[in-house]
Amino acid sequence: MRKPFICGNWKMNTNRAEAVALAEATAAAAAEVTVVEVGACPPACYLEAVLAAAQGTPLVVGGQNMYFQEKGAFTGEIAGPMLADLGCTTVILGHSERRHVFGEPDDLISKKVHAAFACGLKPILCVGELIEQRRAGETETVVRRHVATGLEGLSPEQAAAIVIAYEPVWAIGTGETATPDQAQKVHAFIRTLLADLYDARLAQAVRIQYGGSVKPENAYDLMREPDIDGALVGGASLKADSFAAIIAEAAKAKRL
Repeated sequence: MRKPFICGNWKMNTNRAEAVALAEATAAAAAEVTVVEVGACPPACYLEAVLAAAQGTPLVVGGQNMYFQEKGAFTGEIAGPMLADLGCTTVILGHSERRHVFGEPDDLISKKVHAAFACGLKPILCVGELIEQRRAGETETVVRRHVATGLEGLSPEQAAAIVIAYEPVWAIGTGETATPDQAQKVHAFIRTLLADLYDARLAQAVRIQYGGSVKPENAYDLMREPDIDGALVGGASLKADSFAAIIAEAAKAKRL
């Protein structure tokens, strides 16, 4: 049985006081459920404060990005061992904003995935298509490329530990959301692809999140789908009450 993972991506938001208060509230919400894993990925400058607030609670804390080199002359970058040294256990890689705003190619994201595992971090690998690609019928082609290159060279043990987040780019921060049926079809496709790349047993073990304007009003219906194993939540994770409601809806859906 895959344990759902609801993770908040705070992006470039909050100040220190807001981050600590949000972490404390999110940690309290995480403590209320046992059937759902809960995480938060704050801005890097507030990681230490958020980790301190989460200490002794079930809240998982991770980075929003990292570079693939362990150290060196890479001004402004954060290395995986730095995240691990702070106490992070996960990191978001290949988010659509990294791909399409900062121009990160598939091969760079693959290097980051390998580097994350090398320092003990579990990657959340984001995949998903642009609206033009969906309209052109290219969703599966794009998702196949993202998944295959992101997992290239990983051992079965590493692949089983990764979290994949399907994020249709057209639904991120737009208020639009893929319908549960649309999301489920892509999640099922990803699971079939994992079976082709590895085997059916591994495919059934990997958690696949949905990301794209997840909110309390649609979380239950999304989480009821058989291949949706959680959510990577943006804007709604910045409000403690809405994120707690999403966590509660996910728990309710997965208890069925």
